[in-house]
Amino acid sequence: MDEAKFSALTPYNSRIFDSARWKRFSPRPDDIFVCTPAKCGTTWTQTIVFNLIHAHGDFPTSVMQASPWIEAKFRDEDEMYQTLEAQDHRRVMKSHSPADGVPWFGDAKYIFVGRDGRDAFMSMCNHKERMRLPEHMRPPVSQENEPRGVYDGDPHGFFQEWVHADESFFKMVASYWSRRHQDNVLFVHYADLKKDLPGEIQRIADYLEISLTADELEQVADRCSFEYMRNHPEMVGEFDIFEGGIQGFIFKGTNGRWRDVLTSDELATYDRVAKESLSDDALLWLASDSQ
Repeated sequence: MDEAKFSALTPYNSRIFDSARWKRFSPRPDDIFVCTPAKCGTTWTQTIVFNLIHAHGDFPTSVMQASPWIEAKFRDEDEMYQTLEAQDHRRVMKSHSPADGVPWFGDAKYIFVGRDGRDAFMSMCNHKERMRLPEHMRPPVSQENEPRGVYDGDPHGFFQEWVHADESFFKMVASYWSRRHQDNVLFVHYADLKKDLPGEIQRIADYLEISLTADELEQVADRCSFEYMRNHPEMVGEFDIFEGGIQGFIFKGTNGRWRDVLTSDELATYDRVAKESLSDDALLWLASDSQ
C-alpha cells in the first residue's frame, strides 16, 4: 500500500483492533469494503456480498475466513494477508474503523451499514454476554480488581460505557455520513434489510455491478435469511468463541427491544449524545424504519 496514503490515516488502536494493520494492504480495482459500527449487520452484509460474488453457492470457504476484519488483532496478520493475496475471486473486507482510519481507493466500493443505535446496543449486550474470550483477548483488570469492558448482565451499567465510548458508535456514523455523496459509497440500513431483503440485495448487486437472474436473486435471498445463516456455519463461520456457536452470535436480529429495557433517563442521554455527534438528517436516517 502507498505509504503516503497510510500515513494520512487516523490511527485507531484498542485491545482487539489496530488500524495500523492496513499498512500491508495491497488493493485491487474491484475490492469491496463493508464498513459498519459493531452490531449493525456486518456479518449479514458480508454474507450478502459473498453470496453475490458466488451467486451459485460455490463458496471456496466460509465468509468469515474469506472476508477478514482487517484491523482485528486476534487473527494472525501473515495468514490473513496470505489468504487475501491468494484469492482469485472478487474480494470483500470488513472494517469497524471510522472513515478517516480506512484507506480510500477511487476504484473500490464501500458499503456502510447503519442501524438505530439503541438496537445496536441491545445486540451488543447479547454479543458480550455470549462471548467466551480466550485468555489473550480478555480485558485487563483495573486497580479496583474489576474487569473492564465486560458485560455482567446489567444493561444499565453497560449502557453508560457504550454511549460514552471514546471511539463511539456515533463517531463512526458521522465519519461515513460526511462521505455519503461519494460515487463509491453505498448506504444500507439494517431495518431495510429486515423489511425487504430481496430488494436490498438487488440494490447492493446493482451498486456492485453484479448481474443476477430472478432465480439467482431468490437463491441468494434464501441463503442470506437469518434462519439459513444460523443453520449453515459452513457458509458463514463457526464462531466457536460464542456460547451456542453461530446461533449464539446470530441471535434474534430484532429491533425495538430497547423500549422494554432502557429507562427514560438513558433514552434522554442517548438523544443528547446522538444530537451532539450527528446532523439532523443523519439522525433521521439512523432512526428510520425505512429511508
